[in-house]
Amino acid sequence: MKANMKKLAGLMTVVAIMVMCCPMLAFAAEETVEYVPSMYATFWSLVPAFVAIILALITKEVYSSLFLGILVGGIFYSGFSFEGTVNHVFQTGFIGVLSDSYNVGILVFLVILGSMVSMMNKAGGSAAFGRWASTHIKGRVGAQLATVLLGCLIFIDDYFNCLTVGSVMRPVTDKHKISRAKLAYIIDATAAPVCIIAPISSWAAAVTGFVEGADGFSIFIRAIPYNFYALLTIVMMIVLVVAKVEYGPMKQHELNALKGDLHTTPAGCNDTFDDDVAGNPNGKVVDLVLPVVALIICCIIGMIYTGGFFDGVGIVEAFSGCDASVGLAYGSFFGLVFTIIFYMARRVLSFKDCMNSLPEGFKAMVPAILILTMAWSLKAMTDSLGAAPYVEALVRGSASSLMNFLPAIIFLVGCILAFASGTSWGTFGILIPIVVEAFAADQTMMIIAISACMAGAVCGDHCSPISDTTIMASAGAQSNHINHVNTQLPYVMTVAAVSFVTYIVAGFVKTAWIALPVGVVLMVTTLLVIRRMHGTVEE
Repeated sequence: MKANMKKLAGLMTVVAIMVMCCPMLAFAAEETVEYVPSMYATFWSLVPAFVAIILALITKEVYSSLFLGILVGGIFYSGFSFEGTVNHVFQTGFIGVLSDSYNVGILVFLVILGSMVSMMNKAGGSAAFGRWASTHIKGRVGAQLATVLLGCLIFIDDYFNCLTVGSVMRPVTDKHKISRAKLAYIIDATAAPVCIIAPISSWAAAVTGFVEGADGFSIFIRAIPYNFYALLTIVMMIVLVVAKVEYGPMKQHELNALKGDLHTTPAGCNDTFDDDVAGNPNGKVVDLVLPVVALIICCIIGMIYTGGFFDGVGIVEAFSGCDASVGLAYGSFFGLVFTIIFYMARRVLSFKDCMNSLPEGFKAMVPAILILTMAWSLKAMTDSLGAAPYVEALVRGSASSLMNFLPAIIFLVGCILAFASGTSWGTFGILIPIVVEAFAADQTMMIIAISACMAGAVCGDHCSPISDTTIMASAGAQSNHINHVNTQLPYVMTVAAVSFVTYIVAGFVKTAWIALPVGVVLMVTTLLVIRRMHGTVEE
């Protein structure tokens, strides 16, 4: 009897353990089942971005347009469920992107740079630089060429380029009656297009990271002469400025600027800095130049520090492996500390004035931060809907035919994808591995195709209303964001059309020594024809 009781107790124990394990097994089974929306990796994955872009261009109101695009993405992802939409929009969207360490680093950099600009204005550095420039930079042509040159020199990162060039050159361009829209275009055109052909930049690091199984940095260097969009954009800027060519909405902005209206928008602009603030009359040019130089040096050191330079890694490898977000946050912080100490030592600002500039700088960057946050959230929506796999399948399906035309086709696909997603780096991540695999047997065509991918990504990113670089350029120039998008779109499309033709030529001749000169001649000829049709903007 006792033996039977022991057997029964043992059996009951086993059954009890199995019963307790059942919920755990069920829970584990539930966890392994990943939710996939019905619209995943279909054309619908790109629709939220197109909704936001089209609404922004039609309504000329960016905040509501971005939010509606995010909302459409949430609805598609949840299968038209109210609760699912709300959860996805906030958890994956707004909360998710604001808890991402990379994004937070960029926001910290923005706020600190805004505070530094506020201090430069209060210290009188901006006004002093404007007075100096008025005697050394002659005319509108000189002011624009100086802005182009500075933009080309600051090539380590596009975010840093946009805000620094805008802060330094805005007083100069205002003095010579250059519209904020034109300033925003020059800033935007010397940001990503210059970074993508600079070997020592955060962009070079991103590209080399996507080339698996090969010497990514060597491929990046060999691809520079084939990066027709970036090179032709620089050619176009110089010709536009020297020949005084303006067309499309930009021409009206420039004509209005000559009459004193720098913004050409009835509702005002998103100019949150007070450029007319009565800065310290004792301010000198050094009060602007030295903090900017210190900021550049600190940001470079910050970037190579995150890449392991001080642990024995070479400088090129350090840039390739750097974390641009963290590096810029570190660099801007130490640049801010230097600026505060410098202004206090010069006695142009008190410690209290410097501290008051911190919330003022934050306030000045609120429009850019808000647009960036919504643009990141929109990207999170398209990512969750499988935009990347959809485009990857599309490209792989056409990779076997039209081999000589493929660089031009890849350029076009890169433009559309970057325009819809608002990101160059995401486009690199999708297209470059496909290109490397498709052209593994033909190294020359692989280099041309990788260049086409990079050029297309930069082109789409350049003109997309939801691109972070476009948003930064608007913030740097303190131009209305939709004005910036509308005015630069015809310019970007002109260079894109010439680049597309040049990639067709490159696909057949397979050498940059022939294709690039053809592209330059075609670009200059196109602009001279436009100048003949539309006339010039005279001083």
